[in-house]
Amino acid sequence: MRDIVILACTECKRRNYSTTKNKKKTTNKLEFKKYCRFCRLHILHKETK
Repeated sequence: MRDIVILACTECKRRNYSTTKNKKKTTNKLEFKKYCRFCRLHILHKETK
């Protein structure tokens, strides 16, 4: 039921995190404000393919 999704930084476009989501309950893309070790800042990370 839950699928693995990858989160990418919106600034440097690097894929830093992976998480799971329920595709039936959450149809839109996930967005989290997380730490990017390459930018060295807390930046918005969005779900990618």
